[in-house]
Amino acid sequence: MREAGDQFKAIPQFCFPDAKDWTPVTQFDSETFSFVLTGEDGSRRFGYCRRLLPSGKGKRLPEVYCIVSRLGCFNLFSKILDEVEKRRGISPALVQPFMRAIIDAPFPALGKKITVKNFLPGSGNEVIELCRPLDSRLEHVDFEALFSTLSVRHLIQIFASLLLERRVIFMAETLSTLSKCCHAMVALIYPFAWQHTYIPVLPPSMIDIVCSPTPFLIGLLSSSLPRLKELPVEEVLLVDLGNDRFLSQMDDEDSILPRKLQAALEQILEQRNELAKNKFCFPDSSALNDVVSEAFVRFFVEIVGHYSLFMVPGEQEERTFLRDAFRKSVSSKSVRRFLEVFMETQMFGGFTQEREMRKQGTKGLFEVRAQEYLETLPGGEQSGVNKFFNRIGKLENPRIYYFGYIKEIMSTC
Repeated sequence: MREAGDQFKAIPQFCFPDAKDWTPVTQFDSETFSFVLTGEDGSRRFGYCRRLLPSGKGKRLPEVYCIVSRLGCFNLFSKILDEVEKRRGISPALVQPFMRAIIDAPFPALGKKITVKNFLPGSGNEVIELCRPLDSRLEHVDFEALFSTLSVRHLIQIFASLLLERRVIFMAETLSTLSKCCHAMVALIYPFAWQHTYIPVLPPSMIDIVCSPTPFLIGLLSSSLPRLKELPVEEVLLVDLGNDRFLSQMDDEDSILPRKLQAALEQILEQRNELAKNKFCFPDSSALNDVVSEAFVRFFVEIVGHYSLFMVPGEQEERTFLRDAFRKSVSSKSVRRFLEVFMETQMFGGFTQEREMRKQGTKGLFEVRAQEYLETLPGGEQSGVNKFFNRIGKLENPRIYYFGYIKEIMSTC
């Protein structure tokens, strides 16, 4: 509880990391952004914020309404804050009873909904429905934010740097751009999870954190750049989101991933809008999210989709992962070189450890796609692993193979 209390005391700094730049204004378009509080045990609390200008006359300062939760149900929180903003525009007195009803209501389970009394004048007995989707993996993700700020080439280079657990700093003019891009970038590494420091919006008062020698993904407002340049920060990928450029880098970012698979991934992402349109006549952010997610899931299927063949049953329901046998089974030299480095990361260790302890029946999207991949291997699962990678290595244009697979998946989703 003491640690939680310390975290909550820091919340105002995350809600107003740009406090020194604020002066009273008469007009302000409300903005939505989020931050993450990480505990000593690695647990995370999400802060979801709506910053708005309270109703009134003359110049005034904005307010922030912030929902803090261990669950990143951002679509649900966004609907709640829409209602808060609507009530705040009428009278501050209407916010409190609505939020009390929200707090007292049970948190909706996956795929379920709850109803809350409206508490607006003239609404009578009307209620508001709040629901959570059954699959919440991409619930708080907006891939369009990434593509509107970064070229495909730069995006893949950042992705590759995260897979090697390097230090990455995003810089942007607005809090919403920082938080959206950080959350979307972390979502790309599914089925793996970022195990290190993760601060989508870092208050300037805490900027010394970037001097840490350990891996991190951090977001900073562009106004912090002069201070950042004064700090002894080494071996960091510094990304200027506003201008789609790297302010510092290792210079090997384009050679980290297996070349042919990287080329295939690039082609799919360049044609993401066409694929999204093929899925829906009128593509929306959900269609784009599905296309991008499938592309990166398929990338990992090509790299580690055969991992289950090297899980050996042990006592009770636990299993043991045969690391050396897994790595040696890959005949593609470029994939094997990548695996030799990637398998030493904490995120790979966490991935295998979770699956050693996991019950056989639990399956996410990656496991579904991996099983589909194993079933397509020529000559059966066991004998097909080397044949598959040999075939990929010898393809004149693996991008056509990869692209065709994603088009097939999208047409059946």
